[in-house]
Amino acid sequence: MADLKPIRNEADYQQAMVLLKSLWGAETDTPERDRFDLLVALIDDYENSNDPIDLPDPIDAILFRMEQQNLTRKDLEPILGSRGRVAEILNRKRPLSLEMIRRLHAELGIPAEILIQPIRQAKDAA
Repeated sequence: MADLKPIRNEADYQQAMVLLKSLWGAETDTPERDRFDLLVALIDDYENSNDPIDLPDPIDAILFRMEQQNLTRKDLEPILGSRGRVAEILNRKRPLSLEMIRRLHAELGIPAEILIQPIRQAKDAA
C-alpha cells in the first residue's frame, strides 16, 4: 500500500483512476481489496473537494419527491396548509416556514439541508 498517496492534482487523480480500474473486482479480505477501498476513499475526497455537487432547489426537491411518490398538490395540504398555500409555495410566491420544513423532512424524507436553502425565483418572474 506504499504506492497510495494523497491526490493533489488532476494528474494524481488520473493515475488513481487507472489504479482503481486495475483493482476493480478484487476479492474481499485481500490486500488488493484493502488498496481498492483506500483508493476509493482518496478519490471520493478529491472529487468532493474539487467538484462539489450543488444541492437542488427546495421546490425542485419537493416536486421531484411528489413525482417519485405519485403525490398530488392535494397530498401536500396536510404538510403545507391550504390549497392556496400549497400553490404559493410550489409557484415560489411564499417561502417555506420552519414548521413546513420539519414536516416535509419528517413525512416525505426530503433532507433538511436541501429545504433550508433559499428558494430560487421562477425564471419567468425576472
